[in-house]
Amino acid sequence: MSRTTRISRFARAVTALASLSLIGLFFLPLWRVQLVAPQYPEGLGMRIGINSIRGATIYDLDNINGLNHYIGMQRITPEAIPELRLMPWILGALIVTGLIAALVGRRRPLYAWFAGFFVASAAGLVDFWRWEYEYGHNIDFEHAIIKIPGMNYQPPLMGVKQLLNFTAVSWPDAGGWLAFAAFALATLAVVTVYRSATCRPAHA
Repeated sequence: MSRTTRISRFARAVTALASLSLIGLFFLPLWRVQLVAPQYPEGLGMRIGINSIRGATIYDLDNINGLNHYIGMQRITPEAIPELRLMPWILGALIVTGLIAALVGRRRPLYAWFAGFFVASAAGLVDFWRWEYEYGHNIDFEHAIIKIPGMNYQPPLMGVKQLLNFTAVSWPDAGGWLAFAAFALATLAVVTVYRSATCRPAHA
């Protein structure tokens, strides 16, 4: 195989670092959703990991589910969300294939791993938005104690949104920022390799 398909030690090291960084997502929450209202000045929060959804404090998730009952929203039950069972396997595959790409040190495995990383990341964000949409729009008005026709309670994917008297705030948590950093490193590796390949003389 031609040596022109090999990638530099720098790109291999960056790829390995990006892959190893993803291990932190097994221990750190990816996303945080916070609800603040006059009756809850300290806020109610959810921290979403690759395999869990829990309250920011021990009682927050129960309190959020209690509020949901009043407005006809479904309970948040982590055991009923299949993505929480799949995500650890997808993440594990990304870590292993990234390390293999770094070890092999060839362009095509690196590009293939980066494409998988991009697709998995985009699919994860889209799926999270879809879950928020269904969670906020599928309202059981028949059994709701507080009925507001036409109202939906979808929290923002990222940012701030007013939901009745609650201010919903949604941002990446520590694991989310780590995932962004890992993707930035992966992008750096791919850009470095691509620029090296396109700038190499044809006879090299």
